Amino acid sequence: MMVDRCLRRTVAISNTSSPIERFRFGLKFCASALALVSAPLAAQDDGSPQSLEDLIPDSAVENPEAWAQQDSAEDSSALDSTTPDPDTPIVEPLRLDLPWPDDIAIEGFEPLEPEEDIEFAGLDLGQTEVVFEGAETERVSENLVLGFPQTEPPFTDRGDFVERYRALSTIEELDDADTDTAQLAARAREDEELLANLLRVYGYYDAQVIQSVGAVEAGEDTADQSPTVRFDIVPGERYRYGAVELGDLQSAQDYEALREAFGIYPGDYLQSDTIVQEQFDLDRALGETGYPFAEIGEPQLLIDHERVEGDLTLNVEPNGKYVFGEVVSNDPGFLSGRHLATIARFEPGDTFKRSLSMDLRRAVTATGLVSTVEVTPREVTPPQAGEPGVVAMDVELRRAKLRTIAGAIGYGSEEGVRVQASWEHRNLFPPEGSLRLRGIVGTQEQLAGVTFRKNNFGGRDRVLTLDAYANTIDSPAFEARTVALTGIYERKSTFLFQKEISWSGGIELIATQERPPKIDGVTQPRQTYFVAALPATILLDETDDLLDPTRGFRLGARLSPEASTTNGVKSFYLRSQIDGSYYQSIGDDLVVAGRATFGSIPGADLLDIAPSRRFYAGGGGSVRGYGFRKIGPSNELDEPTGGRSLVELAVEARIRTGFMDGAVSIVPFVDAGSVGTGPTPDFEEIKIGAGVGLRYHTGFGPIRVDVGVPLTPDEDDAPVAVYVSLGQAF
Repeated sequence: MMVDRCLRRTVAISNTSSPIERFRFGLKFCASALALVSAPLAAQDDGSPQSLEDLIPDSAVENPEAWAQQDSAEDSSALDSTTPDPDTPIVEPLRLDLPWPDDIAIEGFEPLEPEEDIEFAGLDLGQTEVVFEGAETERVSENLVLGFPQTEPPFTDRGDFVERYRALSTIEELDDADTDTAQLAARAREDEELLANLLRVYGYYDAQVIQSVGAVEAGEDTADQSPTVRFDIVPGERYRYGAVELGDLQSAQDYEALREAFGIYPGDYLQSDTIVQEQFDLDRALGETGYPFAEIGEPQLLIDHERVEGDLTLNVEPNGKYVFGEVVSNDPGFLSGRHLATIARFEPGDTFKRSLSMDLRRAVTATGLVSTVEVTPREVTPPQAGEPGVVAMDVELRRAKLRTIAGAIGYGSEEGVRVQASWEHRNLFPPEGSLRLRGIVGTQEQLAGVTFRKNNFGGRDRVLTLDAYANTIDSPAFEARTVALTGIYERKSTFLFQKEISWSGGIELIATQERPPKIDGVTQPRQTYFVAALPATILLDETDDLLDPTRGFRLGARLSPEASTTNGVKSFYLRSQIDGSYYQSIGDDLVVAGRATFGSIPGADLLDIAPSRRFYAGGGGSVRGYGFRKIGPSNELDEPTGGRSLVELAVEARIRTGFMDGAVSIVPFVDAGSVGTGPTPDFEEIKIGAGVGLRYHTGFGPIRVDVGVPLTPDEDDAPVAVYVSLGQAF
């Protein structure tokens, strides 16, 4: 009751007093409260404790304003008498001693077991669900929807925008089956920033991206769906290009063509990434129209939100137009500037083109004689009076190691083993004059030869080859001991520059002793032939690759007029052959390839033609499943004797697998061939082989392993034939 009275008095005073009065009363009340707290301690000495009723007089309750306005001096003296001196330390501070209960004990905590059946109620990213009525939507994935509520002005290039976002979206990368709430939340924030950046790329600088959760298309069933993020895109108005400044480009002689190469004009819709592409196109145009020293600065785009435009500045300095001058080598004793000029695809006086400068660099690298090469234009005569200047092409090269030892091993179940080795000095006779020694040791062939080759002789990719060799052949069809001297001049197709048309022409001088195989173990006498030939070839190549074509066709022809003398009999005949192949891709993993060959030798009887100059079929490059040169007319012991006509057909399917990152292909094939004794095919006997091959694709071409089976075998044909080589069969 006493406490209640005190509280009522306190409330009465505080409700009726002014701020100053309440402050004074507060001081008095604090002093009284302090006395009240200390009263129990004092009561131990005098036995007269004060009550709250005694501390707050009746006058303060009856007239609080008058009580609060009592003489301030009196209040101050009373306050001073009860307030301790702040400079006087407390002799013995008040201390409360409470005993710690003995019956309280804190035991260890048991960890809680996780509850596996806890489910998230939904994805909460802090946004409310927003659905724009009538907005067009496009579902990117199970967890992602794009909404397009804006219809005017239309969203230009919306389809391209969506495809680019689909390719870059982090949400789209998620596996729908394993998507959890935390992953979706984190990636939604990333995608919101991505969309904003993409919109600016397309010129929507005032765009808004509104993210919501759980919003789907109208009428779509939301039951049992995983959490879905929706982005509603309000692009606003698309900005356009304002002023387009291209520096000093107008000073160029070819300004109109160069300005057309930079396809950005005032008023076009703004798209920042096209600026880089157009800058590249302008740089290429400058380099291809005679401006080797042109300079292009970094593009600057100034956005004006009031005009809804962006002003583009690209500092271009053409620095004059030039034509080609001479080619200068820093090592003329090794590769002279004159020789390098024959390799170049430009003549002095031609307009400078950067692509031809780069082509010269690649061509010098392709010689195999240098380790590094740099081609740099150097001003010789500056442009003046509207005439272009002249630049010399300085070629700085460093010699590579010039000696090479090479080898190859092959095997065919019908041909046996073949080991080939060679030593070569690639620039023994500068420039590009090589000397090569080679040898072959095999089950059916042995050879020793020396070859001189002059690359880029008289023009780019033109080769002069002089070859002298001696070899022996011991095959099921014939035995031969041959010495030959050949000279060939050709225009070759190379990996650097695969040519549509290539050709060759030359001469062959051959002396050979040949005989048919043994009959009943009896060796037949040798017959000597002297042959002079003028072989020529031409090839039309429309394929996409030299070693592994996937589309296109090849059509080639070989004509070799020959004169032969044996046993005093002179013969004149024409060896002719036509080859064609076709390649067609079906999808990304299948190539169907076909080949046909027709050959004929009119003008002489079969016996007047050396066995090594006749036609044969069979083997890894012919009809697979049969032995090398095992198909054709035969003698009494069914041993092939060769013929005057040839027909070969082949078809195969090259099927890419996913094994070893797609490097392995399976190749089923069917081959057929026939050899006749007359100059025209008679198809009296057709041999058919079939099988399956394996290809391992490398950076330099496929490694081939074929296993063939003869479908129309003779008695002495093996049941299975295996072929291993580099490159496709055709």
